[in-house]
Amino acid sequence: MNDANVLRERLRALARNLWWTWHPEVVAIFHDLDPDTFRAVGHNPVAMLARLAPSTFEAHARDAVLRARIDQAFRQLGQYLDDRTIWGATHGLPLLARPVAYFCAEFGLHESLPIYSGGLGVLAGDTLKSATDLGVPVIGIGLFYRETYFRQVIDQDGKQHAYYPHLNPEELPMDPALGRDGQPLVIEVPLGPGPVQVHVWKLPIGRTYALLLDTEVDARSPELRGITRRLYGGDARTRLRQELVLGVGGMRALEALGIDCGVLHLNEGHAAFAMLELARQIRHREGCSTGAALDQVARRSVFTTHTPLEAGHDRFGSELIGSEMDVLRSELGLGLEELCGLGRVQPHDRSEPFCPAVLALRHSRFRNGVSALHGQVARRMWQVLWPGRAADEVPIGHITNGVHMHSWLAPEMRALFDRHLGESWPRRLCHADMWARMDAVPEAELWVTTRVLKARLIAFIERWRRDHPSPGLSTPLDADAFTIGFARRFAAYKRADLLLREPERLERLLCNPRMPMQIVFAGKAHPQDQPGQEVLARIALASGDARFKGRIVFLPDHDINVGRHLVQGVDMWLNLPRRPLEACGTSGQKATLNGVVQLSAMDGWWPEAYDGQNGFALSAPHADAAKQDLQESETLFRLLEHTIIPEFYDRDAEGVPRKWMARSRRAIRTLAWQFNSDRMVMDYVRQCYLPAAGAHTSAT
Repeated sequence: MNDANVLRERLRALARNLWWTWHPEVVAIFHDLDPDTFRAVGHNPVAMLARLAPSTFEAHARDAVLRARIDQAFRQLGQYLDDRTIWGATHGLPLLARPVAYFCAEFGLHESLPIYSGGLGVLAGDTLKSATDLGVPVIGIGLFYRETYFRQVIDQDGKQHAYYPHLNPEELPMDPALGRDGQPLVIEVPLGPGPVQVHVWKLPIGRTYALLLDTEVDARSPELRGITRRLYGGDARTRLRQELVLGVGGMRALEALGIDCGVLHLNEGHAAFAMLELARQIRHREGCSTGAALDQVARRSVFTTHTPLEAGHDRFGSELIGSEMDVLRSELGLGLEELCGLGRVQPHDRSEPFCPAVLALRHSRFRNGVSALHGQVARRMWQVLWPGRAADEVPIGHITNGVHMHSWLAPEMRALFDRHLGESWPRRLCHADMWARMDAVPEAELWVTTRVLKARLIAFIERWRRDHPSPGLSTPLDADAFTIGFARRFAAYKRADLLLREPERLERLLCNPRMPMQIVFAGKAHPQDQPGQEVLARIALASGDARFKGRIVFLPDHDINVGRHLVQGVDMWLNLPRRPLEACGTSGQKATLNGVVQLSAMDGWWPEAYDGQNGFALSAPHADAAKQDLQESETLFRLLEHTIIPEFYDRDAEGVPRKWMARSRRAIRTLAWQFNSDRMVMDYVRQCYLPAAGAHTSAT
């Protein structure tokens, strides 16, 4: 094999394992091969390599420096895959024989695989990345949506328009999962019209992988073929069918592949039907009753809820359950009312719809919210399932979310950590004593690093402006102005428009000639969320308001790539949920890693994080939402006017805002060790996975 072919095969091997997505030196290799093509294909190296001519590889093979970089990356991947000195090899022994099956309706792993909508999916992606870094055997189970989550266009009136590009599996880093016969695996899931055929894709993620289920292969029925076509699309019947394919199909795929999972981790209620399928398999194998089979399922199941509102959980009428689940119900030996009762708060109330989250709560050994505050909310919300117990005795705990350090940390900040935290810092992410070394980082050095990141963000926004014309992207940003970032799903309770309540006061802040401020917004509103779209429209129109002189920017088509640049490049992160409606809110955690100071309502993870000096807080909870908004809007303006902006512009003789950078440094020191997904996965292993796998006999 000549040098060009060797180079191409090594690049292909790197491209087909998503390990590259959290190694910036490998991302840089793909970028340097052909920057324009890499950007045009959405940073998808599989698609890019397919487009490059053979002569391109021959030319690159003559570049000794590039060839050495590729060889080094290829060896680095091999060493990573072969490393046995990993945390999971010591602390998760029972899981090595019987791994964790981690079910989620969406996985946000990288912008080149847009099968996610937002925080839930990105959290699931970060979980798999930390699991593979730690060597904890966790297999992701999800759906492959051939139509990506919607792309966003904003018109001159601020209105959001959605369109849905089509994904080509041949240009993605996944292959058909092979059954025991060596052939591509196709399973069947029983539904109302008959069984739907489901193709199973295997997506490598470092040492682990995800299995993605795809109904597009069913040639018999266009109706069934489209079940997995679009994330969270369609009516209640489509949603129910998606959840049946995810749960029932996921368990059948594992069984067909000969994978005996010791733990089921259901990330939200969408995956609850996996419990019923596992019970069916146990009943068929052991000849026991359905109740006994469900008891076995409960002993090995973990359920994580992310939804702090009852209305946010899916519910399906008994007639729909009966029409779509008749075969599974029969194989479980249950009557329709018995089946529906498994998912009702009041099992015998025929008027109550079936809620998959109730099924999961009732039949899990461990149940958790995703922050301490959310755990309290979940216990109050679901207290009715444990009648006679006080709210604080309800068996729902919490494991606070974290973010994957290496996916969200800027390369420049990584270099600063290399210089000051020691070479072993990536293996000691959860050690507070290691992060205490941040105290020795000079404020001036941290300031220079954040200035570089801000300049890169502004350059990115300029490129984005050229590629995504929008009324709010007409004026270049000011690299010297205090810059706020706000990027998340546009839902009314997240209050993206809180600053717009007083436009004259906002104008004075934005246009202050001595201490100017600018704000960068990004995010999508669900196509069916009209209040969220109205908030988005107000922001988009404000970005074109002449009074603000281009100092409000709305970046359309928010995705992981946009989010990554924002959390790395702004000066302050703004988080304004109406307490207690934010379960966690991990975007602020990503920003903190990069030295970005956070101003947040006391909701989600922030009550566990805020110490009075590592950021800023709004705390005016009120039973009346309008009064809460009024009070917190006033506090927000006062903090900006009298504390935050003056502190940012208070410079020493070297031009360094010492007090601001001390706050930034303290945020990294006090928060990075706690709010990373390695710590989160370790918590799941110790508190949930090992007991559920049978390593301990005590139950919760």
